[in-house]
Amino acid sequence: MHKIHPYYPLPENRGFRIGIIGSGFIVNDCHLVSYRKEGLNPVAIASRTAATAREVAARHEIPTVHETVDQLLEDRSIEVLDVAVPPAAQLEVIEKACHAGTVKGILAQKPLGVNLEEARRIVTACENAGIVLSVNQNGRYDPSIRAMKMALDQGLLGEPVIATIDMRGIPHWMPWQADLGWVTLRIMSIHHMDAFRYWFGNPERIYTSVRTDPRTAFPHTDGICTYILEYANGLRCISIDDTWTGPAREGGPADIRIQWRMEGLLGTAMGDIGWCRDPYTTPSTMRLGCIGDSDFINYKWERSWFPDAFGGTMSQLLIALENDTEPEISARDNLHTMALVEAAYQSADQHRAIALSELID
Repeated sequence: MHKIHPYYPLPENRGFRIGIIGSGFIVNDCHLVSYRKEGLNPVAIASRTAATAREVAARHEIPTVHETVDQLLEDRSIEVLDVAVPPAAQLEVIEKACHAGTVKGILAQKPLGVNLEEARRIVTACENAGIVLSVNQNGRYDPSIRAMKMALDQGLLGEPVIATIDMRGIPHWMPWQADLGWVTLRIMSIHHMDAFRYWFGNPERIYTSVRTDPRTAFPHTDGICTYILEYANGLRCISIDDTWTGPAREGGPADIRIQWRMEGLLGTAMGDIGWCRDPYTTPSTMRLGCIGDSDFINYKWERSWFPDAFGGTMSQLLIALENDTEPEISARDNLHTMALVEAAYQSADQHRAIALSELID
């Protein structure tokens, strides 16, 4: 069996004092569950609603609850901020954190701001303040996505020819998305675009086509999305991000899944991300077959995307802080993912392929 062990490394120092900003589902059921599992050290929390922050603190044994976000930002005992607020609130919170100058590092939720312009402002503010900024692109820490990266790094598939992601899932849209008028590209597709970048680097261009999701009641532009990433070497990456998935909530049978497939000159791999199913934390799997193998090799791990990946995104930031190195998911590099999403919106609007170079060097 090919040697693939996709679990992420942990920092030697798990005592970094983490302050949490936000107390919604992603914090309560993902971040803090995974942090406790990995022995990380969340010590304080604040949220828009102090009562909710107190409930989350009680569940996860967080000793300090600040009545306001501003109070937490002035807490000089905190070394690392976990900013898990809606995109429209990120810029103000992070700029305040930079002005306070109390923390060494920040992990910001994706997307980094509401658009590429805000993402650039956030990155620049942290660089000027000497704060290490990383982005919670947690899709990279799904076991199957990480395992495929290891297989590519080992050359098991040879030169990649085509890669696809097929999402048939029904996400839980948040209330704040109704105010922004967009849903899938910046919230779900960003994971898939970032996975393609993680595997293969930056594409030359993207072509996108979108339509609205019949189930999503509020006005939006990008419910069901499909896009093609073109690489200079001929590689093509294609994704279908289907948030309708048929009448699965209206009385029809459900076929809920996220699957990916990669074909190279020396082998083929298929993965299944266990998300949006029952149970919610179904482990991810991968099948890998190379020239010389008699059959596909099946991989299944105990861990899953939700909630386990969130310990990985925080751990890579803490490792960067303890080693004085660049985070694995640096915010400066994440600007390319944000640019790819921005290009996807432009492509859908203009009905043409958009080169990444039109938006970022």
